[in-house]
Amino acid sequence: MEPVDLSYSGSFAAGFPHEFFNWLRQNEPVWWHQPTEHTPNGIGFWVVSRHADVVAIFKDAETYSSELGGTQIYDGKGMGYQLNQTDDPKHRRLRALVNKGFTPRTIGRLEDDLRARAKRILDEVPSGETFNFVPAVARELPLQAICAVLGVPQEDRAELGDIVDLAIGAGGGATMSPQHLKRLSAYADALVERKRHHPADDILSIIVHAQLDDGSPQLSNMELRAFFNLLFPAGAETTRSAIAGGMLALIENPGELGRLRGNPDLMKTAGEEIVRWTSPSVYKRRTTTRDVELRGRAIRQGQKVTVWEMSANRDEEVFTDPFRFDIARDPNFHVGFGLGAHFCLGANLARLELKVMFEELLGRFARFEVTGPLAWTNNNRLLGLTHLPLKAFPK
Repeated sequence: MEPVDLSYSGSFAAGFPHEFFNWLRQNEPVWWHQPTEHTPNGIGFWVVSRHADVVAIFKDAETYSSELGGTQIYDGKGMGYQLNQTDDPKHRRLRALVNKGFTPRTIGRLEDDLRARAKRILDEVPSGETFNFVPAVARELPLQAICAVLGVPQEDRAELGDIVDLAIGAGGGATMSPQHLKRLSAYADALVERKRHHPADDILSIIVHAQLDDGSPQLSNMELRAFFNLLFPAGAETTRSAIAGGMLALIENPGELGRLRGNPDLMKTAGEEIVRWTSPSVYKRRTTTRDVELRGRAIRQGQKVTVWEMSANRDEEVFTDPFRFDIARDPNFHVGFGLGAHFCLGANLARLELKVMFEELLGRFARFEVTGPLAWTNNNRLLGLTHLPLKAFPK
């Protein structure tokens, strides 16, 4: 099998390279990726593709650190103060600030508001005419939802959504391009300052004014900026990719679409299958704190280890017929939301958005038709459709 350069965003221009990862799982489940012209700093990294190994690494934060090098192939810029780039005890301290805002009970209270928003979004869909489903529908609900949760004015959402899209789609190997990330940081700084003086009933206000029970001081401006720069793009981008990819999967599998229409109670398992199928966060990176052996391969202290959730979610040892989209798949031990200490903070919100949007889509439209070529994000870390031309025919 000809190796695929996984450090190059262009390798994902037509979607995830499943054929290569099928070969890796069978032949080199722990594979050393030699540096290429695209690899950051000319330093190679390990590629872990099997579900069992991905789970083991996610659960062993003492050996596989999120803080030493960040969570992407490029060394992170938020190491030690951004939630997803910290280890305990820092991670536990930061996560405690926002956990209450993302509990199932708290998120459940948003359902009526999200459903009303979804209805208004679908009101704008042109009947029987081609439109790009991604910006018109898939992007809108997650964008509106994360603005509401964080206390971002809705009138700013289009500008911020565009910044995130540009940052993620710029290529170059980094999750978000530095030039666009600076614009997001500037917005975050100004918003934090407003929340200091005019707090409201939103998570960002809570974080800005939070005092932990252990007497720790309030978060610094750098930590607050890091929170926003993590939570806003994560809330806006990954669920967008799941909605768009889920829509495509249902269209390409009409039997499953009909099955869901006929049995709405399957929406819960359908949502989990959409997350498994789309896996918008295709990999994470960890850095070893000690020498360790994995499947007979000697990994040295300080080396980069990448764990590929998309590959784990197609592992034949865990999922029966993994390349079949099955809305009733149960059990479904996917790792689309990660696992362990860094399990996705917004998983409950993402599940609710998927449920609401697909219930409203199937309730309103009788048929969907793909009318043109697809386009994918120019990114090797966050992957999703950017162009899904559809016609939607109302009931």
